[in-house]
Amino acid sequence: MFLANGVGMKNFRYYLGLVLLTAVGGVGWWVFQSREIAAKPGALFYPDDVQLVAEGKELYGANCASCHGVNLEGAQNWKTPGEDGLLPAPPHDETGHTWHHPDEMLFGITKFGLAEFANLENYKTNMPIYKDSMSDEEIVAVFSYIKSTWPQEIQNGHDEMNQRNAEAKSPGA
Repeated sequence: MFLANGVGMKNFRYYLGLVLLTAVGGVGWWVFQSREIAAKPGALFYPDDVQLVAEGKELYGANCASCHGVNLEGAQNWKTPGEDGLLPAPPHDETGHTWHHPDEMLFGITKFGLAEFANLENYKTNMPIYKDSMSDEEIVAVFSYIKSTWPQEIQNGHDEMNQRNAEAKSPGA
C-alpha cells in the first residue's frame, strides 16, 4: 500500500492531519455558533445550552429548591406574607412572576439582594444574597435552567422584554 520511499506514508499523515484539523475546527465552530445563536439582545441566560442548563439544574437543586420548590413551584401562598411578615418564596415556573422581569434584574436581585439592587433601604426578605457564594456563571446557569422549563411562548415573550430593556438602555434610545 505505501511506497518504499515513504511518499505514501507522508500523504497518509498529511490527509489524517487534515481530517483531524477539520473535525476539531468543525466542533469549535459548532460550539461557537450554538452560543451565538443563543445570544439575544439583552439576554444573559441561555436556555438552549444543554450543558449550562444541566449545570443550572444541579445548582438550583443545591441552592434554591429548598425554598422555591424542587419543581420550581414556590411556597404555598407565596403572595401572602407569612407570620414573620415576609413573603414566601415565589415559583420560578410559568405560574410565577420570574418571567415578568428582564434577565439583568433577575441576575442583580439574586447576586446582590433586592434591597441593594433596587435601593430599597428597609426591605426585608428571606432570600439569600449570593454574591459571595455563587459565581456569576453559576447564577447564569441557574436562570438558564429555570428559563428552559418555561413554555416556548413565555420564553419568546421574555426574550422580547429583554430586547426592549436593552434598547431602552442603549445610547440614542
